[in-house]
Amino acid sequence: MPLAAKGMLLTSMDIDPSDEAEFNRWYDREHLEERVAIEGFLEARRYVAHQGSPKYLCLYSTASIDVLDSPAYRAKLANPTDWSKKTMARFKNMIRAVARITISRGQGRGAALGIIRLRPSAGLESGLRTALRERLDPVPLDGIISMHLIESDPMLSRPITDDPATLNPGAGDWFVLIDGAHVNAISAAIAARFTGSAFESGIKISAGSYNLMWDLARNDLQLS
Repeated sequence: MPLAAKGMLLTSMDIDPSDEAEFNRWYDREHLEERVAIEGFLEARRYVAHQGSPKYLCLYSTASIDVLDSPAYRAKLANPTDWSKKTMARFKNMIRAVARITISRGQGRGAALGIIRLRPSAGLESGLRTALRERLDPVPLDGIISMHLIESDPMLSRPITDDPATLNPGAGDWFVLIDGAHVNAISAAIAARFTGSAFESGIKISAGSYNLMWDLARNDLQLS
């Protein structure tokens, strides 16, 4: 079946090699569990780039986009742990997208993920969504498990450390997510569906492929 979640938080960043071990330890021993324990969070998945930038990527699935503006989530943002403060201060090239899942086709997750960042032209969002719906059919593509479109909410997608008054032209970008069995299948799918001339109703900003590091579902946690 398609994704059960309706909301998604996408975060991506680089980190200096000297800080990488501590960064991964923080994610693996504190941060993912802390986030998935928030009411309304369903799952988190961590990735590392095979070919793409930034190097690290995380997807958090939520029951709705409203979860990502809820008091419980806002409280965590406002009161980070000391470990979080120290680690987040080292992030580079941060991307943060709070998004609605608007198209989801296929079923299941893959060991590899393709990601394509698109910037819809003002007023032409409906045309881009229609064009993408046909391209997001995984069935004809060997090794592709499922394909999804997430559309960022510009007001909720500002990096947490940004000045709220600063304009961010990428805050309303969309992301195509391609779940595949391996990175070669991802590369073939991107070449078949997302190369060549730009979409008439949007611009392709970037594309990359990532390998799954690990995932954590809410039902994996022992919550009281």
